[in-house]
Amino acid sequence: MTAESENDAERAIAAVEQQFGRLFHRVRANWKRYAAELHPDLPPLGYKVVSSLATAGPAHASALAEKLHTDKSVLSRQIRTLEELGLVESSVDEHDARVRVLAATSEAAARVAEIRAGSQAELRERLREWEPQEIATFAELLGRLGD
Repeated sequence: MTAESENDAERAIAAVEQQFGRLFHRVRANWKRYAAELHPDLPPLGYKVVSSLATAGPAHASALAEKLHTDKSVLSRQIRTLEELGLVESSVDEHDARVRVLAATSEAAARVAEIRAGSQAELRERLREWEPQEIATFAELLGRLGD
């Protein structure tokens, strides 16, 4: 790699980092908005928990903490709040009575589906002028970055 192409790569990487910062700010703002849409007292992490359960189905708290990259004690407090708000219910695992299985309530799952449909409509609108191949390439590149 030449010095010039190395400088170009560094500038491009800096631009990617800057754009990710902008994107992450938007995502955090959206999570806050979605949480408020689901319940006015719900923090963004609570929305992520309910959304994950509504999308992927019931889960153990430990698996959910790992998936969401959060501490089990933080998740435990969130789950108590979510149960009090009627958004999550827990039951005894049929294979191990020491473990609880968490699930989004049917009402919470329906609300999450509505919120996600609105989110997807917003994304569709933002990508409306993109060619289908550009969108596919974008998705592929994001997947490669996430691996």
